[in-house]
Amino acid sequence: MAETSAAPGRRQDGDPGRPVLTAAPPGWAPGRPVPTVLEVLRGLDSGPRGLTEAEAAQRLALLGENTVPARREASWPRLFVRSLRDPFTAVLGCLGLVSAAVLAWGTAAVILLLVVVSCALRASGEHRADRSAAALRELVATTATVVRRGDGDDGVGAGAGTPAARETPVAELVPGDVIRLGPGDVVPADVRLLRSSGLTVHQAALTGESAPVAKTADDLPPEPGGGVLEQPQLCFLGSSVASGGATAVVTATGPHVRFAAAHDRAGARPAASAFDRSVHGISWILIRFMLLTPPLVLAANAALRGRGLETLPFAVAVAVGLSPEMLPVLVTLCLARGASGLARAHGVIVKRLPALHDVGAVDVLCLDKTGTLTQDRPVLDRALGPDGRDDPEVLHWAAVNAWWTLQLADLPEPDALDEAILDAADEDALTAYEGTAALAFAPVHRLATAVIRTPGRLGRHTLVVKGDVQAVLERCALDDEERAELSGLAVRHAGRGARVLAVATAERPARSRGYTPADVRGLTFRGLVTLRDALAPTAADALRVLTDRGVTVKVLTGDHPGTAVRACLDLGIPVEPDAVLTADRVDALTDGELAAAAGRTTVFARCTPEHKARITRALRRAGHTVGFLGDGVNDLPALRAADVGIAPRDAADVARESADVVLARKDLTAVAHAVAAGRHAGDNIATYLRVTLSSNLGNVLAMLSAGLLLPFLPMLPAQVLIQNLCFDAAQLAFAHDRPHPAVLRRPAVLDPRDLLRFITGFGALNAVADLATFAVLALTLHGPGTGDDEAVFHSGWFTENLLTQALVMVLLRVGRRTAGTGRPGPVVWAAGALAAIGLALPPSPLGPPLGLTALPTEYYLLLTAVLALYAAALLAARARYARSPDHPT
Repeated sequence: MAETSAAPGRRQDGDPGRPVLTAAPPGWAPGRPVPTVLEVLRGLDSGPRGLTEAEAAQRLALLGENTVPARREASWPRLFVRSLRDPFTAVLGCLGLVSAAVLAWGTAAVILLLVVVSCALRASGEHRADRSAAALRELVATTATVVRRGDGDDGVGAGAGTPAARETPVAELVPGDVIRLGPGDVVPADVRLLRSSGLTVHQAALTGESAPVAKTADDLPPEPGGGVLEQPQLCFLGSSVASGGATAVVTATGPHVRFAAAHDRAGARPAASAFDRSVHGISWILIRFMLLTPPLVLAANAALRGRGLETLPFAVAVAVGLSPEMLPVLVTLCLARGASGLARAHGVIVKRLPALHDVGAVDVLCLDKTGTLTQDRPVLDRALGPDGRDDPEVLHWAAVNAWWTLQLADLPEPDALDEAILDAADEDALTAYEGTAALAFAPVHRLATAVIRTPGRLGRHTLVVKGDVQAVLERCALDDEERAELSGLAVRHAGRGARVLAVATAERPARSRGYTPADVRGLTFRGLVTLRDALAPTAADALRVLTDRGVTVKVLTGDHPGTAVRACLDLGIPVEPDAVLTADRVDALTDGELAAAAGRTTVFARCTPEHKARITRALRRAGHTVGFLGDGVNDLPALRAADVGIAPRDAADVARESADVVLARKDLTAVAHAVAAGRHAGDNIATYLRVTLSSNLGNVLAMLSAGLLLPFLPMLPAQVLIQNLCFDAAQLAFAHDRPHPAVLRRPAVLDPRDLLRFITGFGALNAVADLATFAVLALTLHGPGTGDDEAVFHSGWFTENLLTQALVMVLLRVGRRTAGTGRPGPVVWAAGALAAIGLALPPSPLGPPLGLTALPTEYYLLLTAVLALYAAALLAARARYARSPDHPT
């Protein structure tokens, strides 16, 4: 059959100039052999000498840059508008509109100012975080070594078309480009290997597997049941070269790489985080109170006093008085100050301000093992003889193999396992030998061989072999029973989380011709070398801190369960026998069963990205606030499924873009600092809410009572507004407060039900104090020289309100802590200023315009007694609340 006239790899569907683009080589599907080098090059219309500059430019113009679609940064105005959707802000906005409707322009103006200030602060903080996160992208490598030919060449000979390697921006790579990879290089696109030498790559960002994976250009059969990532001929964007080198052809770029496909599958962030859920719950409590208050005021005054719509401004003022007007501003200040301190002191960037509260509320932290609990490198564990006992001679022979393989097999640097062996060995003893030849590790044979001159025996060579246990045992002179016994020894150590290598030697007559893999037989078994993951130096201390703060750590890893359990035990994380689940067991559980099992499980092993996300969602369904620390494409679904996603600075771009919090480095210490900052901010917000809402509720109850008892309004709308402004300004001090260290011991959760219990109890107590003040005022008003009863009542209640609110600020703040020593804090100073205003404003020249007047001396004496009794009642209620099982801290 005659071939078509179209070039190989060109589409026939109306786009004749576009090469076939797939996340793997064209025509490949799981379970089928990966296409040969020739088939791939033909499919991409390329060759081993690369593309010409003209071809590359044409493809770049057609296909676009090699960049994965990134999250578009929101502008400051857009962030400002987005801040208006905050429920607290929406409540204030509604109150402002109602105030304007009843012509209470002063109240409406103040509310509008608070809304604008709050939204501006929040938008500015998140805009700064976005700019900081964008700056992190500049730290990622942006060039690749590309082989291209000049233009005007027919593909043969030298001159302008001679292939030349040069550094090219990664964004300008196109399918068909031939690139070179070396140790430390980041794979800049999806590629198919053309040639390789001792190549191993880190694929943890894609698979979670911590050990480097061997890759080869050889046309090997596919791994049984293996997916695209397990194919040795393929490398993908998001991986990096651990050792060796290679030449490869680019098969996919930009949005067509597997990296981007994983991003697309990750899904959207859940609608509500822990902070969102708390805010909505509290908002509905406030909305119910505020919707109920004006009708009650109007109905009571109309029924009992015959006053109608003229009391509407007062009813609106009462509703405004119930609301915590300063809450959006104070929440933003608390979170912004905490986020700014984290960025300045610890390099932690909070991209979404409410996420700082979520970090403080976290009680379960899910993370991968590699890079967090352990480092990306192994260390020697033990060297064992055939009898299973420690034998330093085994380490010696393993190091001889690693040293001379590195020297003679033309490897650019040792792989991670050889490096760990060499670090533990005596280097001087290694150089005493004379190496003659080496066979590098190959995935087909799964072992490496070094040939040295036998010390003290002329004309003899010693073959030193190291590699996979089964591969070495098959080449040893052993009977079946010995081989089974040694294999069982290796399996037992592997089951404890160690990586196991076998070491063997053989003596041969010296020869000048080279050695081949067929010569590696009839070996004498020397022993086993076991290696474990190097522990992260700060992990143990950070885990103790997190545990002390009530954070449970769960490990979600793609590694072997034994490896993960070993790391946990080495770091002091207790792992019960039934606290380990593998992916296959997770698959067998329903969502409800998984939610129950996840709470008692410490290690989830062999996890895919979908498993990580499902486990995270199960923990949230069980009532936990979940943080997820991840850095790879395989972590994207879980980062988005968690209440708060955390990623280090050197994480994959899309992981860092999706995270709410970005760490300077992948270090649990930074997470502990973020938890502390989040709990400090969350505690200050919760304290403000408790103090403000309980005091406001007490005032509202007192106003409703006074409206029924008095022939005049208990307080003028202007007086309500001034009182609220003074109280709100004083409470900004909570944003600068430093809570007691006990706050760090439990998650900072805004529980609407607990808050409702608190404000109703202490609000009723505040209302009793107000009613006692009414009695004091009744006595005072019948004394000589009292003047205008209405003005005296307004002044007396105005003063008492500010004094009781100052008392509440101090006592209810200390109510959950031990009193500090040393200088008074900002809250104490603010409370003092509030009390001073309450005492000084009525008799001042500013009093009469507000309807206030000087008070008789006996009122202050009686008020002192009321305040003393109120303080005693607050202390007693505070102690009882601290003993309750629902006490939050």
